[in-house]
Amino acid sequence: MNSDHQSCVLVERKERIGHIRLNRPKSLNTLDETLGRALLEAVTALTDDPAIRVIVLSGEGRSFMAGGDLAVFASDLAHAGETAGKLIDLFHGTMRRIATADQIVISAAQGPVAGGGFSLALGCDLCIAASDATFVSAYAQIATNPDGGGSWTATRLLGPKRALAFLISPERIKAAEALELGMINKVVAPEALMTEAFAMADQIANGPRAAIGTIKRLVRTAVTGSMDAQFDLEKAGFMANASGADFREGVTAFLARRPARFE
Repeated sequence: MNSDHQSCVLVERKERIGHIRLNRPKSLNTLDETLGRALLEAVTALTDDPAIRVIVLSGEGRSFMAGGDLAVFASDLAHAGETAGKLIDLFHGTMRRIATADQIVISAAQGPVAGGGFSLALGCDLCIAASDATFVSAYAQIATNPDGGGSWTATRLLGPKRALAFLISPERIKAAEALELGMINKVVAPEALMTEAFAMADQIANGPRAAIGTIKRLVRTAVTGSMDAQFDLEKAGFMANASGADFREGVTAFLARRPARFE
């Protein structure tokens, strides 16, 4: 990454856990081309790293991400469509990486989570939110539609009717309500957000890597696949996992009534 990339997206490795921090706090981490490219590069680097088992994605300052940087469009409205296309290609590259990676990706969200920020936070495998977090689509308010898989994720999590109402509404959903609706996994005090996110990540990172990756893929395919196809995928995954060292350790530890020590 060049220096601009490094300044707007910070990457750390902590043993088996990768941490990506969006770092445009003065702009509420809004997405422009520089951040979009840096984020894709960061996600690609960590998902390609076999030593990394879990990725935590967070935003510096008072907002996880408040959507796209509208100033980018305002500077040349005549070519807004072309500008959007470039940004969306980068953003969709990131979301595809998150969806298909073996690693579990956890978003840690606080403050206003809007537009692309909503798509990013909820498009991760798991989402933990501070109690001050609010979620809003915001796309209809600027006369466009979601990107980053936001329409797919919202429909998957909420069902068609609730998703439609959410995506066209200017109303913000508070963290507690988002938890009740099944949009996120956990709500914590703002000051405990990162501690709780890393506690979740640490637990997953010390689990059986191959099995967790298989379960992630099964959950993803269950949304669109048939039951018969899911049966076949479950059998193939189980057989592959049963041939691994972690399975042998898991069975042995269970029968010995001791904690498993996975590779």
